[in-house]
This record gives sequence, C-alpha cells and structure tokens, in this order.
Amino acid sequence: MPPTGKPREDLARELKDLRERLAEAEETLWAIRNGAVDALIVAGPQGDRVFTLEDANTPYRVFIEQMNEGALSLSESGTILYCNRRFAELLSKPLDQVIGAAFDAFLAPGQGTAWAALLQATPSGRSEGEVGLRRDDGTLLPVHLSLNRPPPASVGIISIVATDLTERNRAEERERQHTQVAHINRVLQMLTANAPLASVLDTIVRDLESLNPAMLCSILLLDNDGKQLRQGAAPSLPDFFNEAIAGLAIGHGVGSCGTAAFTGQRVVVEEIETHAFWTPYRDLARRAGLGACWSQPILSEQGQVLGTFAVYHRQAYQPTAAGLQLIEDEAHLAAIAIEKTTSESRLQLAANVFTHAREGIIITDATGTIIEVNAAFSLLTGYSRDEALGQNPRMLQSGRQVPEFYAAMWKALTDKGHWYGELWNRRKSGELFAEMLTISAVRDAAGQTQNYVALFTDITLQKEHQNQLERMAHYDALTGLPNRLLLADRMQQGIVQCQRREHSLAVAYLDLDHFKEINDKYGHTAGDTLLIELSQRMKEALREGDSLARIGGDEFVAILVDLEQAQDCYPVLERLLRAAASSVAVRAGIDQDGNVIEAVLQTSASIGVTIFPKDGTDADQLLRHADQAMYLAKDAGKNRYHLFDVAQDAAIQTQHDSLEQIRLALDHKEFVLFYQPKVNLRTGAVVGAEALIRWQHPERDLLAPSLFLHIIEDDPLNVELGEWVITSALSQMGHWKTGGLDIPVSVNISARQLQDPNFTARLSALLLEHPDVEPNCLELEVLETSALADIVHVSQIMRACQALGVHFSLDDFGTGYSSLTYLRRLPAEVLKIDQSFVCDMLQDPDDLAIVQGVVGLASAFHRGVIAEGVETAAHGKLLLSIGCELAQGYGIDKPMPAADFPDWMANWHSAAVWAA
Repeated sequence: MPPTGKPREDLARELKDLRERLAEAEETLWAIRNGAVDALIVAGPQGDRVFTLEDANTPYRVFIEQMNEGALSLSESGTILYCNRRFAELLSKPLDQVIGAAFDAFLAPGQGTAWAALLQATPSGRSEGEVGLRRDDGTLLPVHLSLNRPPPASVGIISIVATDLTERNRAEERERQHTQVAHINRVLQMLTANAPLASVLDTIVRDLESLNPAMLCSILLLDNDGKQLRQGAAPSLPDFFNEAIAGLAIGHGVGSCGTAAFTGQRVVVEEIETHAFWTPYRDLARRAGLGACWSQPILSEQGQVLGTFAVYHRQAYQPTAAGLQLIEDEAHLAAIAIEKTTSESRLQLAANVFTHAREGIIITDATGTIIEVNAAFSLLTGYSRDEALGQNPRMLQSGRQVPEFYAAMWKALTDKGHWYGELWNRRKSGELFAEMLTISAVRDAAGQTQNYVALFTDITLQKEHQNQLERMAHYDALTGLPNRLLLADRMQQGIVQCQRREHSLAVAYLDLDHFKEINDKYGHTAGDTLLIELSQRMKEALREGDSLARIGGDEFVAILVDLEQAQDCYPVLERLLRAAASSVAVRAGIDQDGNVIEAVLQTSASIGVTIFPKDGTDADQLLRHADQAMYLAKDAGKNRYHLFDVAQDAAIQTQHDSLEQIRLALDHKEFVLFYQPKVNLRTGAVVGAEALIRWQHPERDLLAPSLFLHIIEDDPLNVELGEWVITSALSQMGHWKTGGLDIPVSVNISARQLQDPNFTARLSALLLEHPDVEPNCLELEVLETSALADIVHVSQIMRACQALGVHFSLDDFGTGYSSLTYLRRLPAEVLKIDQSFVCDMLQDPDDLAIVQGVVGLASAFHRGVIAEGVETAAHGKLLLSIGCELAQGYGIDKPMPAADFPDWMANWHSAAVWAA
C-alpha cells in the first residue's frame, strides 16, 4: 500500500478528480477572457448563488483581475458597476473615477451611433463590434467590445470584455504600406523589364482593386490629337460599358473622365444619378451598376494630360481625403508608365544625348565614385573627364549647404530612388554656381542600387534674374525705397506692433509740389536726380524703425511707428517738410562750349497724415485717408501737412456722391469705348485692338479712365461697369465682323471683377449672347498690380474662362507687383510691358534692362509679349532688336472711336521704318 494508507485506486480517483477540476478552471478562464461568461452559478448548501463579474466574492475574480483585456459590467442604464484595473489603465484613469461613471462618457466624439448599435443587438444575448474611446489625455483608444447578458434574467447587467486594438491597427497600417510599396515595386520592375504598357496599366488597376474590393478602376488614354479617350485598362467594368466610352470626345461636362481630361483638374461625382456631367450616360451607368465616379487626370512631367484614372463605386459615395490621395498617387504612377513606354523609341538616341546634352551628366557606381561624365560636365565645372573619373562628386561642394541638406538628399535617394532640387556648387576655378540637379538611383531586378545618374544645369543667371525680379517686386527701381507691395507688408507689421504695445502709428502720404513743372522744364534725368536725392534726405529725416516708400512718380508714404502719443509724429513731419524743401544741384545740360550746365532745383511737399488706431484698423483705409488729407494740404497752400479728421472730414460723402454720378452715367449711357490698334512691328500687320473706356461727361467733356475708375475700385459698381465694357466690346466686334472687319479685341478687367464668384458664368452667358463673335477673339487684360487675393483661386477662374476659348494677358507687367509667382501660377498667354518702361528705355538703361528682362522672361516661360507706350520709330526699332514684335502706342496711333477704326485700317500701311 502507498505511504498514506489509501489504496492506489482511491489515489488514482482523487488525481483524476483534481485534473478534471483544473481543466474546468482553465475552460472558465478561457471563457472569461473571450467574453463568453457573464455570471457564474455556484451550487451550495443554501441553494444556487449567482456571481457577477463585479462581485468581489466571485471565485474567479483573480482571473478577471489578471486578464490583459479590460472587463466591466454595466447596469441597464449604462452605469459602470464594476471594471478591472486593466480597463482603467486603458482609459489612463484611476479605478475610482471609472466605476460609477456612465460608459458613454468615455466614448470618443462621433462614436455614439456605433455604441447604440451594439446595445440594440445585445438583447439577443451577445454582440460585438469596434468603437473608439477617449483616454484621459484626449487621445483615441480603438477597442473591440464583446457584450453579453447573463443567463438569469434577474441579474440585469451587461458584461463587457474590451480588447485594445491599437497595435492591431498599427499592424494593419504597416501591412497597407507594405502592400502599397510592393505594388509600386511590382510596377517599376515591369517597366524595367520593358513589359507592354497594357500589362503595366492592367497591373496598376488590379492591384488597386485588390486593396479595396469595393472600387472598380479604369484607365483611359488620351489619343495623339488630344481630343478623344481610348481604353487603357478596366478589367472589372463590363465590356459593353468599356466599348461605349471608347473614343469618348473630351469636353467640359462630358462625364467625369471627359471633363477631367479637358480641364486637367480632378472631377468628383459622388452620385452619378443626379449629376449633370452624367446626364447623357446615366442609362449606361445604370446598366453597369455604377453609382459614383471620381476621375484624376494623368499628367506628364510637363503638366500635359495623358489620360485619366477613374474610380467607380456601386453606390453613391463620398471619397475620403486618403482615397483622393491614393488615386492621385496611382495616376502619377500611371503617368510614369505611359511616359516611360512612350520614350522607349528614343532610347537608341541615349548615347548621342549623353554626348551632346547641354546638361551636365555624372554617372557613379553604387559607392558614389564617378565612372563617367559628359562634355557638358567639363564645360560647366572646369574639370576634365580624366580629372573627374575616380573622384567623388563631393569635390564640387561649395560649403553653402548644411550637412542636414545632404542627409535629406540621401534619405530621398534611399527611400524613393530619386532626388530633385537646387544647390550651390563650386567650379574648378573656385567660382560658385547654382545648379538644378536631378539624381536617380539605377537598380537591378533585385532592387539593389547599381549606379547613380545625376543631371544638372547651370541656373546661376536665372537665380540672379529671379533675385532681381523679386527686388523689383518689392523695391522702387529708381530710389531703392520700398514699393507699394512692401509698404503694405510693413504697414501690417506696424499695426500689429502698435496693437501689442498699445501705441499709435502715423501714416503720412507725401506728394512733391510743382514736380511736374520741374520735369517739363529740366527733363526726366534732372527730375530723377531730384527724386533720388530727396528720397534719401527724407529717409534720413525719419527715426529708426520708421519706413519710407515710393508708390508713384513723386508720391511717397512714410510709416511712423511706436508713437506713445499721436503728437509725437509732429517733429518727424516737420523734418520731412524741411528735407523735401531742401535744394538739390542737378545737371541741366551742356552749353555750346561743352560745359556742364548745373541748376539748383527746389520743391516742397504736401503731406496728409492719419493716425492708427484713432482712424480704424485697416491698412488700405489708413492709406486712403492719408491720401485725402494730402489733397487738403495742397488745397491749403502746399508745403505743409494736414491731419485727417475722422469725425468731420467730408471724404465719405464726396465718395458717395462720386459713386452716384458714375451710376447715373452708366444708366444714361454716357460711357463709350475707344479702340487703340495693336500691330506687328516687323510685318506691319494689325493684330488686334484694345478697348479703352471713356466717360462722355455732359459738362466736363470726354474724361479719361484715371479720373473715375479709382472711385469704384472697391465698390460693386466696378463689376457692373466691367461687364458693360465686355458686352459693348463683343457687340462692336460683331458689328465690325458683319462689315468685313474681323480682328481680336482686348478689354481690361479689374481684380474685383475677375474674382467675382459669378464671373465665369456671366462671361459664358455674354459669349452665348454674341454667337457671331468667336470667343478666341476676346482677350482679357488683367492689371498685374491688382490685389489678387488668392492666386490659386484666380488661376482656376482663368483656366475656366480659357476653356470657353477666351485668352488672357498680364497688363502693366514689370511694375509694383511683378514676381515669378504670377508667371508660374497665372495661365496668361501674353505679358504686356508697362509703358513707363518703354517710353524711357531710349534714355534710361535701367528701363531698357527691365524691358529686356520681361522679353526674356516671356520667352523662358513660353508666353507672348507686347509693349505699350511706343511713341517713336526709335522705340519700334529698339523693341524689334530685343525680340519684341508686337506693340501699341501713340507712335502707331492713339485710341479712336469705333466708327473711325475701319477707315484707319483701310488707310494703314506697313511702316518699313520699324524694321529699317
């Protein structure tokens, strides 16, 4: 017998019993962890007893407390009766702040619907789903909830097991990114292996559909003439649908894809059944079971439309930001495939391109050692091929880039396989030069980098021109003072500073007295010398921190900041008056003996002053009021300053009266259009005319636009009068065409009119009202110095108008607001050189340089160019010599009534003097 004295069979029975109890405990623990147990019923001598999860006497409470999941019990009203410590830890809250609280108090915003759905399903016994909770620090906690009601109906509780999904979601995101990278690599490998374009596009579409089975994808390709779409890849769309849209002519309103290809912009149609673009194809979409479609244009590197990438859904669907980004990325991948395939035929020319390319080319091995360079490399850097081979491109480093710059470059090469940007390098001679550089990693089929290829061009001159143009955009070319654009920025900064310090700011608008008489008597050169000298003296009269800007011929604005009291500006204003009234010796000419004639010139200034914050908080308003006060100073006798009186000044009433007069003039048809011809200086051909508004005033005779347009600049009447100009010009064009005269006409539009929400629609309506006029005969001239508030929005408006056939030009190019941003973002076809530069370019080298610069910019950005202000044959010859053929001005003829224009055309002869 065993030592215990028990028979072996009794011991075996007890051991078996212990094992069975252990197995039951393990099963119960598993059930609790997986949310299958809501309460335990334990039989005892006094009858059965129900233990719920929150009951401290539950035999398996220790298991619940040790669970990695959160466990809790709710009352029917949703109050948390019990939770384990893990659930409190998930919420980052103390246990005593969780127990007794309402469960929905911990729901993240927008999760109430999901929670309510779980509760509605729970009466059936069990439900589960995912919701978002809000941690104590405000971060989102994604959880999976398993809800159960205990079997005895009398318990009246809901038991919940909450599993943290944070790591699962992260893993899913990593998997999605991994899948996306694998997708891109698969496509790139196919391209490397020269797979047919159809196979590559089919792979792109199928991969994307596998990422989201709810999506049906399609790639359409634009044919060679750029007018129709043909099938690229659409494996999941019905054949009859694909056949029906094959050869689809692009155009505005032609479905999602036809419109996207026509406009070059993404088109989102959330519900095909109701959208106007799909009206002709609605039955076709119903047959195919399609409810929503958004189409992304596939653009080449140069921005040309190659085709469209479309995503369809069976039901009406609103795309997410991530979904739109995904289709944009896939469209870019398709563009790479299309362009790469298209360029295969040119690969045989690679050797000649390498040898004769104007770009410098460097090829290195995987370690960065140079193994080949082309002739352009040696020309640009000064290093011969023999000197470069075996070296590292670091030999060209200028030291101007920080180490972080190169670290980011190599990270991009490692992650993406390419890098593109600007940097400064050093030639063999030690001279620094700016270059535009593209580096690409060449990888084998296994994805291992074999070589790096770098292409670069010398952009030093472009950078210098850009800097010059940016300076032109912010500083006056004659005096070097800030211009109107920089003035606006400094005014805004001054306002903010004064608000912060609770001080005042003065805006002083200064106009030189009798300056025109000095200019007329002594000439522009003497006048410019006077302006330069006086501007320097007035600048020296200011305090440190104050600013002086030149905003027009003899007009200046001073900003006096940080005034503790308004009267603190008076001493500065007195100094400005003295500086403006000081005499200046200038060269007035040369006498018959060759001696220089000097003249001592003296003028004075009228200054209008307004004080912030006493006079509002708007910078434009301050400037207008200072301008009005300046005129009062002139009326009072000049050589003095006048303070704008906010309470008593009658400027507002005067403005109101002027607006009313202009409105009455429009109602009484007192406005007329004059037309100034535009000609080709080289051929003598008349290429068009500019429509210019005049006011046939009943008392003041014919008024120029400068006398009344500024009054309506910020008034809705501006848009109304602008529309009248377009309507009148179209009517006149139609009348001329009936008489056999068919020429393009340009009209000026203000920034306010262009940015009006209804501008495109109204322009379209006006064109429809004049069907006898071709839209491409109408050109809209946008005054470049206008305050275009949103360049992106303006660009979209211009493109929409161009889709109607209308053309655009940038008027007065080269003045105050000139910048590369306008050239890059505004799709105008023509730049118009301001007459102030053209008139003086024969005498002023700076003005000539500006004209040459604008002509060069027009050529570089593939824009047309026309010069206004051509007064003499010498102007025409000089313009022809620098590459500007189109011109207008009094040297050709002045603006004339519409009735006179046909006769002028009939009598106009090609003036050989222009090209002589």
